[in-house]
Amino acid sequence: MNFLEKINNRFLRTNSHLCIGLDPDPQKIPEPFGKTPDQIFHFLEEVIEATSEYALALKPNLAYFEALGLEGIRLFEKVLKTIPEDIPVIADAKRGDIGPSSKKYAYALLEQFGCDAITVSPYMGYDSIEPFLNYKDKGIFVLCLTSNSGANDFQVPNLYLQVAEKVREWNVHSNLSLVVGATHPERVLAIREKSGPMPFLIPGIGAQGGALEKTLEAVQDGTRVPCLINASRSILYPEKSVVFNDFKETQEFSSKDCISSSRHTAHELHQKIRNCLEK
Repeated sequence: MNFLEKINNRFLRTNSHLCIGLDPDPQKIPEPFGKTPDQIFHFLEEVIEATSEYALALKPNLAYFEALGLEGIRLFEKVLKTIPEDIPVIADAKRGDIGPSSKKYAYALLEQFGCDAITVSPYMGYDSIEPFLNYKDKGIFVLCLTSNSGANDFQVPNLYLQVAEKVREWNVHSNLSLVVGATHPERVLAIREKSGPMPFLIPGIGAQGGALEKTLEAVQDGTRVPCLINASRSILYPEKSVVFNDFKETQEFSSKDCISSSRHTAHELHQKIRNCLEK
């Protein structure tokens, strides 16, 4: 089964567009869990179990695992093994280097670790992307228009459209997709026109405050290809959740309370996405 088939199967089962990011930051992990690698694993395991029914995919961010050193790499491997087989895993690695280096990056994450998909940077051109494309059953998400403010330094006004056009040209195995930030809803329709019907991974909805409804309207534009709406920090560390605040203000909150808050936030976002799409 290739990545797109796995995404479609998961979508049929969950009717969800929500991609849940796994960004384990010891400084933000709720106090009841602790900060050691084993305690961080327990926290992530609990979050995955509590929110999986709303997850179209899970997206572990390699930077957060690598920041923990060798223990972080072991933690990454351990987390991958605890994710249910039917949930697609996107390695958020943003790799992109000369061909031989990209070949090793692709082998490491798509073969050794067995991730279903990976995020890559197109800045160095086709030969830096080609080694990933050769994994025809895997999903390759190419950075197109990112959600950070620095996207305006290079990607705007024209580079992001060139990326969308090139990715469509390179998509001979139907395994390419785009990363398109929800912080640029006014530009999303132009990207869709250039890219054609391929999946979009859309960050920036949660902590970065992107415009969900306008982005979804432009992304769908008549296509039936599932889009993946990513939320990471807003689900893992839902400080603004009503449930979380209730616990925080009225009592000492336990690990169970924290996980309940993450589940509540995932459910709310899932429902919000569904409501936007049904308008």
